[in-house]
Amino acid sequence: MGAPIRLSRTMDATEFDRVRPDLAAHLTAATIRLMFQLDADLPEPIRPLAWLLGHWEGAGVVGYPTIDSANFGQQVDVTHDGRGFLTWESRAWILDPDSAEKLRPAARESGFWRPQEDGEVELLLAHPTGIIEMYVGRMEPARITLRSDAVLRSPRAKEYNSATRMYGLVESQLMWVMDMAAVGERLQSHVSATLKRVE
Repeated sequence: MGAPIRLSRTMDATEFDRVRPDLAAHLTAATIRLMFQLDADLPEPIRPLAWLLGHWEGAGVVGYPTIDSANFGQQVDVTHDGRGFLTWESRAWILDPDSAEKLRPAARESGFWRPQEDGEVELLLAHPTGIIEMYVGRMEPARITLRSDAVLRSPRAKEYNSATRMYGLVESQLMWVMDMAAVGERLQSHVSATLKRVE
């Protein structure tokens, strides 16, 4: 692996072009704040998703008409093995509303981010609840918007029809939201969280 490049301040597109001309084509905004180490040998297909790499921790809120709203903690690990995809592992747990202590395990998901040459991206996710999802969407600098393209449910899984997700890097924090259509309810807000990179 080559020496990492440390980007730790706001850079305009011209400065970024001088540091990494091969990544400048992926910038559409005038500025982008990057606070992570970018591996100079990162495979070309996953460079637009480099900002997702790392170990993330944080908290969010989950709610839906069929469940009580609750605060949750979350850990996400995003890694790569040198091939053209990222591996995604997420674990969450419900938090006590007063002490913020862990009460019980919540959602888990495992999957893969598969960037495409035309700026599209696929996210494949498996859940222990008997649901497998395939999302498709668009990559922008530090922002990804996705919609479910296919949902596969095991015979005993709950009714789950579709979802949208948005991920973004804002002031070095990973923020994400999810809307869901399930158990007879229309597509509506379900989860939002803010995570910080800790490794």
